[in-house]
Amino acid sequence: MPLLVSNGLIIALVIVVVLVAAIALAVASRRRRAERDEERRTAVAAHRDEAAARSRSAEQAKLEAQERSARAERERLTAEEQAERAERERAAAEYHEAQAREIDPDAG
Repeated sequence: MPLLVSNGLIIALVIVVVLVAAIALAVASRRRRAERDEERRTAVAAHRDEAAARSRSAEQAKLEAQERSARAERERLTAEEQAERAERERAAAEYHEAQAREIDPDAG
């Protein structure tokens, strides 16, 4: 027996196939977009983590440099103070030597 299919049924089947294909394409497109967005989120997180790590490292290096600078300044001031003290001692030694020459009965 031959199968008789009406034109209306063929049109309805074609419409259903087209709708199913359109829905499948839309779902696949959303899935690809969601995967791409997730990849971007992962990349963004990695960049932010790297930025935070570099920022911490830079801050630590800055603090270390400030500490070295402060230490160097303290050492400079200490050296300056020692030089002034040495100069005072040298002047005192010269003064006492001069006094000794003045009161030395054997000096000339």
